[in-house]
Amino acid sequence: MNKYTKQYNVILDNMDLNRYRLRPIAAIMYLQDAFARYTATKKMAAYDLFATNQYWIVTEFNIDFIDDLPFWSEEIEVNIWISEVTKLKVYTDYELKYKGKPFAKGNALWFIIDRETKRPSKTDKVVERFNICNELTLGEHNKFTLPLATEVYTKIEHKNNLSDIDFNKHVNNKSYINLAEMTAPDEFRRTRVLKSLHIRFNRETFLDDILTCTTNKTDIPDTYTHIIEKDGVSVCDISTSWVQKEDNETITEYNLDVKNENS
Repeated sequence: MNKYTKQYNVILDNMDLNRYRLRPIAAIMYLQDAFARYTATKKMAAYDLFATNQYWIVTEFNIDFIDDLPFWSEEIEVNIWISEVTKLKVYTDYELKYKGKPFAKGNALWFIIDRETKRPSKTDKVVERFNICNELTLGEHNKFTLPLATEVYTKIEHKNNLSDIDFNKHVNNKSYINLAEMTAPDEFRRTRVLKSLHIRFNRETFLDDILTCTTNKTDIPDTYTHIIEKDGVSVCDISTSWVQKEDNETITEYNLDVKNENS
């Protein structure tokens, strides 16, 4: 089997409180979990690599939202596969479905890192244990390019706390994405829908580090950059593109089918 499939339900923590639909950035957390589960089936999960003094890192995520997102409690399906492997790089492509119809697609770039040298390890075991499916959801795996910033939109500071830290003792990816989302004013989020998200993770940060997130307008309409820095050096670059909401949909207008768990 070339693809790994996992079903999830949209939980309260991952929904947009304005519309009760899945938060777009939460979709990435499902993808990371599905990747972890997939690698576990091949004896290459984080705890397997720990025995060889290695660990996985993701350096890029790209995701396009192509249809309505699911509501709270409803089931989504994640399909993820290894789409390309080079000497050091592992690419995954993925598709998220809701009621059998794709609502998001994208890809990610992964490395296996040596804990001592902090350098990428060769991907021989990946080639040996995984089947490669060369289906590319967004076309060729191009190098990440950040749009040129034209004007500062908002800027905030954040001190990393325990809730930001993952099992590798550094700040988890979700915290960076949440930080970028926090720079968008409430009115902006209420009137717009995220259509694409592109992320490049440049450096690790740790507990008590002070991060600055600057959101900039670009010369591309409704496209913004979010630069997260520590001591003036970028640790994470994010690009987002948005579209205006077409309606004021609310949960009361949707026939939500919540299953009886005891039936």
